[in-house]
Amino acid sequence: MSQDTNTQSFSRPGNHRLRWWLAFGVLILIALVVWHLATEKPPSKGMGSQVVEVAPAQLGQMPVILSELGTVTPIATVTVLPNQAVSGYLTEVPFQEGQDVRKGQLLAQIDPRPYEVLKQQAEAQLAKDIATLAQARSDLARYARLEKQKSIAEQTYVDQKFLVQQDAAAVKMDQANIAQYELDIIYCHITSPVAGRVGLRLVDPGNYITGSSSTGLAVITTMKPTTVEFTVAQNDLAKVVDRFNTPGAKLSVTAFTSDNTKKLGTGTLYALNNQMTTSTGTVTLRAMFPNDNEILFPNEFVNVQLLVNTLTGAVLVPTPAVLTGAPGDYVYLVNKDSKDDSVSVRKVTVGPSNGTYTVILKGLTTGDLVVTDGTDRLSDGAKIKVANTAKTGRSGTGGEPGQRAPSPSQNGPPG
Repeated sequence: MSQDTNTQSFSRPGNHRLRWWLAFGVLILIALVVWHLATEKPPSKGMGSQVVEVAPAQLGQMPVILSELGTVTPIATVTVLPNQAVSGYLTEVPFQEGQDVRKGQLLAQIDPRPYEVLKQQAEAQLAKDIATLAQARSDLARYARLEKQKSIAEQTYVDQKFLVQQDAAAVKMDQANIAQYELDIIYCHITSPVAGRVGLRLVDPGNYITGSSSTGLAVITTMKPTTVEFTVAQNDLAKVVDRFNTPGAKLSVTAFTSDNTKKLGTGTLYALNNQMTTSTGTVTLRAMFPNDNEILFPNEFVNVQLLVNTLTGAVLVPTPAVLTGAPGDYVYLVNKDSKDDSVSVRKVTVGPSNGTYTVILKGLTTGDLVVTDGTDRLSDGAKIKVANTAKTGRSGTGGEPGQRAPSPSQNGPPG
């Protein structure tokens, strides 16, 4: 009975009107909040000063460096092969894997006895042909006397002259054969054609090798000096060529590990390729490194820094001061002639950078103060409060920079 009574009380017309009034009140409250947010004014720029750090633009030196990826390329990498003229069993391989060898050092010995026997046969044939030649010359001398006496036919004398020439040619042939066998015996002693480090052994004593073998006996690689090959984009090639062709100029090249954590050595650029790779738009360059400590390993990937030039008397600012946005490259310049400390947006043209400092080619002069920290809260005309007045030597508006920052060349990349 009570449940029916409650159901009837909620379905009365008065309860419906109460719900409508509550919904209307909530809508009014939401409208007031929206109107308040829409009409609220943003804080004025002049209401507070932003705390920033500034630094003066100053003159200094800046190295122009190209950073590229390079590969350590030995001056010579030679696969030692037997000569095409010899073949046989290896009787000796007197080198240790990984050792340094000098030019002309014995690496392998082919059994020379077959060629020594052939040489002895050629020497015997030479002795026979020399005797035949001597006999033919003796006959020729006798025929010459008889021919003068008209005791023999002239044709006999002429034939003997040709026979002497044939025997002389046979002697020269024998001498050439002996020289060839002597050369073959020399070829049985396989020596190192260059000085360097020998790799792993590819054959063992007892193996039969021929001149047509493609694997070779070992690979010898020169370790010092060595070179590093790297590429330069065509857009940077002109300044490299101009500097490279300057009389007396030497372009320094510094090699670092692949993760740029360790300097491996310093060399000098000595060669540019004569063609550009059309697929990549790059040109290959090669630099020579002494590599006395042999830290540059053949075929190792390295990071290369090529010092193209050094700009002197350039206008420098700390790199964090240079921003990029709608105007292009710009800085926040501290207004010198303003009553209050404020900044303005100054568009600049940037040049090379070493990470710490950036060259400003156009837009600033020496002594201009630029904001280096706190730029994310600034806009054109914003008021500022300089936090590092001691470093800039600036006690108020229009002050001049005091203590100079370190020269960027001191903090620049090696090389």
